[in-house]
Amino acid sequence: MQYEFLKHFPRRMKNVGLYAVLVQNSLQKASWKKYGFQKTDEQFNVIFAVLLYIMEQSLKEEQCTMDDIGAYLDTVNAQYLKKRMTYEDCCALGDFIVNMVLSNEGRTMYFEGFNFEQNTYQIMNISYVANRIVYSEQDVKRTSYYLTDDGYNLLLSTLEIENNMKLAIHEMIFHMHLKKRSYDKAVDEIKNVFNLLRIQLQKIQEAIEKIRRNALNYSVRDYQDILKENLDTISDTKEKFQNYQAMVKNRVKELEESDINVRKLTEREEEKLKSLKEIEHYLNRTIDEHQKILNSHFDLKSLYTKELESLSQMSFIQRFPLRASLYDKIPENPEAMERLEYFLRPLFCQEMEKSYNLNKAFQLQQPVCKHKTESAEETLDFDVGAWEEEQEQIRKERLKLYEDSLSYLLSRAMARGEISLKELSVVVILEGRQQELLPNVEVFKEIMVELIRNKEINIPALQKEQSEYIGEQTGEFQLNVMLLYLVDEYPQFRDILRIETYRLEDGNVVSFPGVLDENGEKKTVRCSNILIRVIKEEQ
Repeated sequence: MQYEFLKHFPRRMKNVGLYAVLVQNSLQKASWKKYGFQKTDEQFNVIFAVLLYIMEQSLKEEQCTMDDIGAYLDTVNAQYLKKRMTYEDCCALGDFIVNMVLSNEGRTMYFEGFNFEQNTYQIMNISYVANRIVYSEQDVKRTSYYLTDDGYNLLLSTLEIENNMKLAIHEMIFHMHLKKRSYDKAVDEIKNVFNLLRIQLQKIQEAIEKIRRNALNYSVRDYQDILKENLDTISDTKEKFQNYQAMVKNRVKELEESDINVRKLTEREEEKLKSLKEIEHYLNRTIDEHQKILNSHFDLKSLYTKELESLSQMSFIQRFPLRASLYDKIPENPEAMERLEYFLRPLFCQEMEKSYNLNKAFQLQQPVCKHKTESAEETLDFDVGAWEEEQEQIRKERLKLYEDSLSYLLSRAMARGEISLKELSVVVILEGRQQELLPNVEVFKEIMVELIRNKEINIPALQKEQSEYIGEQTGEFQLNVMLLYLVDEYPQFRDILRIETYRLEDGNVVSFPGVLDENGEKKTVRCSNILIRVIKEEQ
């Protein structure tokens, strides 16, 4: 599907539905008023207090009859709520909450979540409590209530785990999925890890802003809490995530090399490769976020300490009227003007702000006093415009290599409708154009990998997509962009409708000797045999 983050959308909406249905059932009832619960806040506090009691009885495997719930509400009301309710009112309130609000008067409750994989709404049943028949010591038949799975999920989501444990738990689950090679589930967990780190960084940034505005408005307790959370987060060292990153890179490399040199990947293996690349992307962002938290942690400590010191020093400041203590005294004793510096000197003793300029450490240091004029003439300025023009020229030259290689490949394939790499290796030697097809190892490898990955490329569909979408050009090689450029600029390619690339399972290994790599060394490129087919408009 196009948007992978919508893959498990119904599961998310089931959790949302647990709250939505409960709110709907409660707000539609007017019976709350006769028990003295006017505000919505009060109503939901009582509902969850009853749910917690039912959960506690369920966990202890004890009976939870309506009389038990009524007695519980009577005790809670007498000690905390202080509403004007008798014991009978509390029993009636318990019956109302359980049977009317939580059980919807016995009617089945549903919530619909859209399933983007099936393109339809998925109906999900919701049930908070269930009941069973029990017998008391006197063999009296009673109804006992207990929580369902939905009820447990609702309560556990309100106080699931402590904040300082969330990161460790999600990291542990991510590691487990990675070991079991459940990459689709590992993607969700590494996203959770990244989100927790992003939330922690935002907390630090908000704390820094509060301290800068007024350190007195930021309590010592808040400062202790955020420091503890930072230390818990930093304890998961960057090396751990770097080890995960190395593991994921190795597995990506194994699958890509297998796809190119050994055999065609199955659909399941392609999904795994896609998930691994997404995991690698989020691991990179996680490591960056971890480093930002580490830096911000020390910034927060330094800022809070400095602000408190500044506030403490204010108590030592002695204030006096400048006119009465200075101006009016001078006419009485003009000789005091000679010692005016003693009075004004403290005003110029402020600590100077210092910053370390890393760029100066790598510049050639010239004598400061001697040959000052000559040094100024010899100093070279860095021309940003010239550097950008140079980089742009390098990008254009590299894209030209991709253009020449891909255009030659297409022209040979169009001559007969299709051509294999085995045949192409013979043709380029006879024509003496191997340098054009293989300007270097990296260019040829990237073109072939992109062709194999896309398998079938529909040129009219690409042209339509380009006409409807405006995107910024990155300056890097993109197969679809390059193909559209060739079709527009080269007349011989304007009739191309579709380009198909298949791996030939004939066991042949194609070799291209004497190909330069990025270091200028000659290498021999070996790869499996691949068929490139070009379908033109007249076909």
